[in-house]
Amino acid sequence: MAQWWQILLGLWAVLPTLAGDKLLSVCMNSKRHKQEPGPEDELYQECRPWEDNACCTRSTSWEAHLEEPLLFNFSMMHCGLLTPACRKHFIQAICFHECSPNLGPWIQPVVPNGQEEQRVWGVPLCQEDCEDWWRACHSSLTCKSNWLHGWDWSEENGTPSKVLVKTAEEDRR
Repeated sequence: MAQWWQILLGLWAVLPTLAGDKLLSVCMNSKRHKQEPGPEDELYQECRPWEDNACCTRSTSWEAHLEEPLLFNFSMMHCGLLTPACRKHFIQAICFHECSPNLGPWIQPVVPNGQEEQRVWGVPLCQEDCEDWWRACHSSLTCKSNWLHGWDWSEENGTPSKVLVKTAEEDRR
């Protein structure tokens, strides 16, 4: 959890000087985000760091912690079970995406030139967080070597059919 506080502290300290206040304390325009950030005193576990100023609701934070969170019509266990530590990292990432009011610099329209739905893209990841994630997830199962591309959304959970399931460490080799 400490790594998320470091990211938030860095954003809080640096972004006002780079972009002014317009990029801070804003929520994405999407179906699960509130219009404006504000207090949410009953956020669940990994989403609690944002309870004083959150873009997510109690319901969204609860859904992020389900065994099969389907917030994005996607199961984290699409290829098999994750280790508890790996699952925790995914939940932290979901909470960061759903709850943080400080993602302004990375908010983009889903459709270029569209003002409807938005997403975040290119959010930096600290090396320490990446290494922690690897340690937690290297023995968990995956069936994708690149999670950014190649999903088949005509299939359940987007996983292409006839894929080889292996650990992340085996996939890295």
